Amino acid sequence: MIVVTGATGLLGRLVVAELLDRGVPAQEIVAAVRTTEKAADLARRGVVVREADYDRPETLAPAFAGADRLLLVSSSEVGRRAAQHRAVVDAAVRAGVRLFAYTSVLKADTATFPLAAEHQATEELIRASGLPFALLRNGWYTENYTGNLAATLQHGAVLGSAGDGRVAAATRADFAAAAAAVLVGDGHENTVYELGGDEPFTMAELAAEISRQSGTEVVYRDLPAEEYTKVLVAAGLPEPYAATLAECDLGIARGELTTDSGDLRRLAGRPTTTLADAVAVALKG
Repeated sequence: MIVVTGATGLLGRLVVAELLDRGVPAQEIVAAVRTTEKAADLARRGVVVREADYDRPETLAPAFAGADRLLLVSSSEVGRRAAQHRAVVDAAVRAGVRLFAYTSVLKADTATFPLAAEHQATEELIRASGLPFALLRNGWYTENYTGNLAATLQHGAVLGSAGDGRVAAATRADFAAAAAAVLVGDGHENTVYELGGDEPFTMAELAAEISRQSGTEVVYRDLPAEEYTKVLVAAGLPEPYAATLAECDLGIARGELTTDSGDLRRLAGRPTTTLADAVAVALKG
């Protein structure tokens, strides 16, 4: 059995779809989810749906029963991830999982932006557990930039604190393809993958691509982190989260979210989605 946690999330759902596309029988895939009703469509396709709440460890043992391989899609609850992930690791050990894959963050062992800390802690938990592991150190999602192009076009600007740093972003579909390849493949035990897009780009290049395709002039405005934080707060984000995002941009400026490893292309079995293609899809949507 292959267990995918967070299987109704934006990434987890794509991983399940990839597994099905790769010929894994639906009855051998477990969608481990907090709210089973949200996985009704997966159940209709024959996928096994089980409740798995990171905050309720008693749900994890039944969810992982019979698991051979497990993908922990990292929690979205920043500040609570380490404790939640510990519960998953402990349950996986008890279940005798033979490969534990985890969606970490690019360069997790050396990254200094605050968001990396919980990934670093989780990687340490996994290594200490004795589980055979595959660390999928995902870079930024291209959707982080293309997911709200309407606002970008309205203001005619991409805002940030990334300077001229490059980000090796890729689409969720790219990362899902890599995760599925690890879950169905052999030889991935105790391996670390630095996953990023083939063509890292700067924020100025992002703005130029949006301008080119939309016909609306969009520029990149680089702001001090403190000012960028205030902009995000004014847009409705909680101050701690806004500050975290600004710190991530400083990480981009330091080169902490780019890579030339080629790991994502190799695992996915194809080139990663280009920025131009991602922007085109977003503009059509």
